[in-house]
Amino acid sequence: MTGSTGAGAGSGTVTAGADTGEGFLAVDSGGSGLRVVLGAPGRGTTTPRASREPVRTGPRGIDTGHLMEQLVPMVRALLPELGVSGLGTAVVGAAGLATLGEGLRAELPGALEREFGIRTVALVADAVTAYTGALGPRPGAVVAAGTGLVAIGTDLRSWRRADGWGHLLGDCGSGAWIGRAGLEAALRAHDGRPGGSAALLARAEESFGPAQELPGRLYPRTDRPAVLASFAPQVAAGAGSDPVAEGILREAARHMAESAAAVCPAEGEVHVSLTGGLFRLGDALVVPLEEELERRLPHARRVSAAGGPLEGSVQIATELARSSLTLPSDASMLYVVTPKRG
Repeated sequence: MTGSTGAGAGSGTVTAGADTGEGFLAVDSGGSGLRVVLGAPGRGTTTPRASREPVRTGPRGIDTGHLMEQLVPMVRALLPELGVSGLGTAVVGAAGLATLGEGLRAELPGALEREFGIRTVALVADAVTAYTGALGPRPGAVVAAGTGLVAIGTDLRSWRRADGWGHLLGDCGSGAWIGRAGLEAALRAHDGRPGGSAALLARAEESFGPAQELPGRLYPRTDRPAVLASFAPQVAAGAGSDPVAEGILREAARHMAESAAAVCPAEGEVHVSLTGGLFRLGDALVVPLEEELERRLPHARRVSAAGGPLEGSVQIATELARSSLTLPSDASMLYVVTPKRG
């Protein structure tokens, strides 16, 4: 794999790949783990495979070796199900690509070529796969919320992105953010400080053990965002009777709506959609979020997401394999490596 093009180069669109009849690989790598399918134009896709272990980050950002360590056995298990001789295209949607993707861009295309003979690779920010899965080629904004949170919008000429800065610097309103806020309220109650919640303290100790042991259980973990997010359903479960829990979810909704408003086109017919596992928390989060979106984006039409980030990866992979992919260019959001021509 010797030729490469960043999405920012050229005429503002990305067109790569060829309809060779080979299969494609579609990946969604996020804060809760890795999901993988294989497919081929006209053949559909395999049953998804999943790993619950998030891909690690290191000095060069997303750890290519750890991603491949999980990816290779899943792909090898799926190849017989797809029934093709080989894979020609891969789309890897990755959380943190925009800020932590240096090593992945340099190393993953070569690793996929060596392991599977894949020649065309698209490294795509998970925000872009989320948008594509939810709205397809329509202008608007998508809030993708799970362990982390990012909002992305487009007028079909360029991308705009808000948040997605990770659990230490942002991801405001995300599962990790809600879980951390709930645990903070629990520890405030433990200490007797204002703003505490005895109900959340009880839930925290049921989930993690004695409150004074929580830092020792949490801080050494490499999967801290996922551990924090695991407490978000407990916050939502208490929202009906606990004003502190209800307030946390309302603040999360405000953060989400602010991010959506920051990226949504201000004019024209635009759509807003929500995608990600966090919205399974239900009305305690969704109702205040709908209110906030109506207040901040009255011109936008709310629509249900057609699919999630993995479906977005599949759509991009299908179009890339057919040489029909056209998306707004942005070097940090979409990076395509293709075989050298000539």
